Amino acid sequence: MIWPFKPNKRKQIARIEITGAIASETRKRVLKALKTVEDEKYPALLLRIDSPGGTVGDSQEIYHALKQIRSQGVKVIASFGNISASGGVYIGVGADHIVANPGTITGSIGVILRGNNLERLLDKIGVSFKTVKSGPYKDILAFDRESTPEEMQILQDLIDTSYQQFVMTVAEGRNLDAEVVRSFADGRVFTGQQALELGLVDRLGTEEEARCWLAEWAELDPDKAKVVTIEEKKPLLTRLLSGQTNRPKSRIGTSLDWVEFELATAGQALWLYRP
Repeated sequence: MIWPFKPNKRKQIARIEITGAIASETRKRVLKALKTVEDEKYPALLLRIDSPGGTVGDSQEIYHALKQIRSQGVKVIASFGNISASGGVYIGVGADHIVANPGTITGSIGVILRGNNLERLLDKIGVSFKTVKSGPYKDILAFDRESTPEEMQILQDLIDTSYQQFVMTVAEGRNLDAEVVRSFADGRVFTGQQALELGLVDRLGTEEEARCWLAEWAELDPDKAKVVTIEEKKPLLTRLLSGQTNRPKSRIGTSLDWVEFELATAGQALWLYRP
């Protein structure tokens, strides 16, 4: 029997794409892809990020998984696309190096938690809620009333703690002093060119240029090293029925997608840039 040829993954570059808002589904997909990179012993990983950010915990888990895979000798370069902000930055600093386009929108290092107060609207239409709770703060950020000063302080402490984690992670990942990071980690966004000047990225360039740099660094031939995108494949019937046989997954970008994201993450602290 002639066994089929099995490609040598040690001479290939793995590629993982992170697009759209980062939430639990993104985390599950990326962690599974990173496990594949580990199991199949790829020597290098190209991480393509085009994301405005997302939930805190999911971004942190992807970041720690990247650190883990780097500790096993896998070389990782992140390539920032159109936008890589907030949680996208948090994940990106988990790579060894970062490449951004000059016009990439990045930054927005900070934390936001939003609630809605519909009390006046509910009064107008004659709707009220009766709440039974086990403690004074169980309905914190309830949309049918104004938050109390005590509740606002609790939420501010939560945001401040999460922000401190963000700053320290960027400082560690980019080998910067924490005070230097705080000087530009005030929620502002900046271009890839500005990010280079701040020390947030290492080089300006396209994804292809990032790939060539990674290949050379991993001692692979840039002209011959194959790039394998690690992605979860849907069953053929599912792809045919959805009309996506030859079409990539859609990104979170439409109004409906954002509504679904807001509902799914209601009450969670977010590392998210919203233009």
